[in-house]
Amino acid sequence: MIEFCDVFDTVRETGDHGSFNSWGRDRFWKLGDAPSDELPALALLDAVKPNIIRNSRWRCDHGWDVDLDDGSSNYEIYNNLFLNGGLKLREGFHRKVWNNIAANSTLHPHVWYENCGDEVTRNIWMGPYRPAIMHSQKWGQEVDRNLFTTSDADRTKFAVNGCDAHSLVGDPQFVNAAKGDFRVKDGSPALKLGFVNFPMDQFGVQSLRLRAIARTPVIPTIHVGGDTPSGTVVGTPWRGAVLRDLQDGEFSAIGVPADAKGVLVVDVSKRSPASRDGVCVSDFIQRVNGLEVRDVREFLEVMGKVTGGQPVKLAVIRDQQPIEYNMQAEVEKPSEQ
Repeated sequence: MIEFCDVFDTVRETGDHGSFNSWGRDRFWKLGDAPSDELPALALLDAVKPNIIRNSRWRCDHGWDVDLDDGSSNYEIYNNLFLNGGLKLREGFHRKVWNNIAANSTLHPHVWYENCGDEVTRNIWMGPYRPAIMHSQKWGQEVDRNLFTTSDADRTKFAVNGCDAHSLVGDPQFVNAAKGDFRVKDGSPALKLGFVNFPMDQFGVQSLRLRAIARTPVIPTIHVGGDTPSGTVVGTPWRGAVLRDLQDGEFSAIGVPADAKGVLVVDVSKRSPASRDGVCVSDFIQRVNGLEVRDVREFLEVMGKVTGGQPVKLAVIRDQQPIEYNMQAEVEKPSEQ
């Protein structure tokens, strides 16, 4: 059990971590390691009893405030105040997240399994979820009854994934966010969803003598209402696949540094030229015939210079590992006279 902590100024020399960071087991890296229907039970061999994170304040300026990474399973996370990076849940099982507040941030779901069983309810989110490589049609057992402080577009952004049909949008009516008091007032829409206020004066040092000299984290300026700038990113079609540049946070799910450059494959149609060439969803293409491609524009420029029938070698990151494979550039058919 981790409780009554005040954690900040962490992850100062690296990235892709959090003020709290945990790792699971290698069997979670890909479904091929074990039958997917056995993974929920296997997770409990590592995490027999729940890990509980509650009544704490977290701030990470170079990652996520709380980062459950790489198969971290069997967690109960409630009554936490996230001040900057929000909460990340990477592939894992049996996580219950409720009654948390993410100041100017939100939930970051990464690479969930269809049968993960995660429950995310009665939280206050200040923006749409920021997923990375989420192929499941339905996310978790329940992601609902949360309060969004921005717009209904943010609430409904992932409705197709079964999220937030009964969630609400509105001003949470914080008591005094500027002073770090994120309790909500009577009449807050969060209370209608079952949110319950938790103390804002019990984080970290409690001794009056030590509290007088203890440092505290920076409290962000809170923005309530309006659309967030994280709209849907439209991909670029290519040989029956869809490509796009990386979005914030996706580098972690792929397994590359935060400053990595390349092109992410977000969709591949069956029986398409790209599929026949071995291109897979979630491939992160970094080089073509040894030439670095930093984004979709550069990738298309390099591919446009390949003559028909010329072999092409792609260097990609797949399942967190670098691989290379050959594909055959599309041969243009001569026009018929």
